[in-house]
Amino acid sequence: MSYKQLKLENQLCFRLYAASHLITRQYKPYLDELGITYPQYLVFMVLWEHENLTVNVISKKLLLNTNTVTPLLKRMETQGWLYRERSKEDERKVIVKLSQKGSQLKEKAADIPISLAKYYIPDVLSLDEFEQLKSLLDRLILDLSE
Repeated sequence: MSYKQLKLENQLCFRLYAASHLITRQYKPYLDELGITYPQYLVFMVLWEHENLTVNVISKKLLLNTNTVTPLLKRMETQGWLYRERSKEDERKVIVKLSQKGSQLKEKAADIPISLAKYYIPDVLSLDEFEQLKSLLDRLILDLSE
């Protein structure tokens, strides 16, 4: 038996892992200027869009476990970017709100996606290919997360 299924070159998961790692590396200089990490950037994007959310909702939107998100939120709170408070209606729920400092970071981060898109489009992918790739990945993520 040749075990072709075990060759790295035949793995979709490796391609996704490598692409994710390399794309995240492209974000690093931009995020370093803001003093944040990529996971923190993801939390900010969720909160900039929806403002006050529970830890559970943030975790679901990021497809992460709450035990992964909670320490991240604690570090961000220590930095003064957000604050957490217990829900008055349900003590078990923790509401996450951006501080003024966290809200102001949105303006500084606004050009990051555009800057990175200029790198990929049209040199690496056409706009149509980019949209098609996003759509395919959305389908894959939806199917795998159910």
